[in-house]
Amino acid sequence: MSLPYKIGIFGGDKRYVYLTEALLNTNHKVYAYNIENMVEHPDCYKVSSLAELFKECDILIGPIPMTRNQIHITSNHATEDMTITNIRNLLEERHCLIGGNIPNSVKLSCVTRSIPYFDLMSKETITILNAIATAEGAIMEAILNSQSNLHGSKCLILGYGRCGKILAQKLKGLDASVTIAARSKEALAYASAYGLQVMPMEEMKNTLSSYLFIFNTIPVPVIDKDSIDQINPNCLIIDIASAPGGTDFSYASERNIKAKLCLGLPGKVAPKSSADILFNEIIAYLKERSD
Repeated sequence: MSLPYKIGIFGGDKRYVYLTEALLNTNHKVYAYNIENMVEHPDCYKVSSLAELFKECDILIGPIPMTRNQIHITSNHATEDMTITNIRNLLEERHCLIGGNIPNSVKLSCVTRSIPYFDLMSKETITILNAIATAEGAIMEAILNSQSNLHGSKCLILGYGRCGKILAQKLKGLDASVTIAARSKEALAYASAYGLQVMPMEEMKNTLSSYLFIFNTIPVPVIDKDSIDQINPNCLIIDIASAPGGTDFSYASERNIKAKLCLGLPGKVAPKSSADILFNEIIAYLKERSD
């Protein structure tokens, strides 16, 4: 593949509108299919199918995540051809696939057929900077869906990974009382060093009734029926873990506990900033490939 590239962008959320616009300001040709609020730009080539996009382009940029159910490509506009199977069938050796959380089945197809791919979410800089928008979005959801101030409220964060760390600092900056529950002793030590209250995950259920806000970042079932039975009726659960989250949402609804699964927050609350992050990493990757 030689510069300039013919870049095809498909699916995704509003981040991909801004990403497309940014790429149009480079010397690459840009094609788009099934993008939210399709980019209105005279230099953007619109195609009518995924097959046409793959035929025309050599660099293919899909959404983050590439799929939520391992069947359909993530998109706000469902069409029959937006499937993971279709990606595997349409990929050729001349292609380079870029996307987030690319399914293992697609990665295997790429490796078997010597097709280069770049999983954006394997890039530590992207995941860390994405966590900023996720944390801000979680706080936005908490403010919009509660009748209480975060200031002075007792907040529990489950997990202390990238998102948990940034969320904790931002809540602390709003003068919330923040407690971290995690399994890792090292994570709890770091949280304590940053002035946060901490407790081992196994002690969580004994304290749940005292929190007005619970933020879950752990992508396995952690807020189960037993936990929900202990939760303050006025508590709000904001779950930002990967689908399906770590909360028993059905049981929470039965108990009239307000719980929200908040997916794709970077694309909802900060699409322009999030797109800028992706653009810089993609351009750096393409430059590296061309050198």
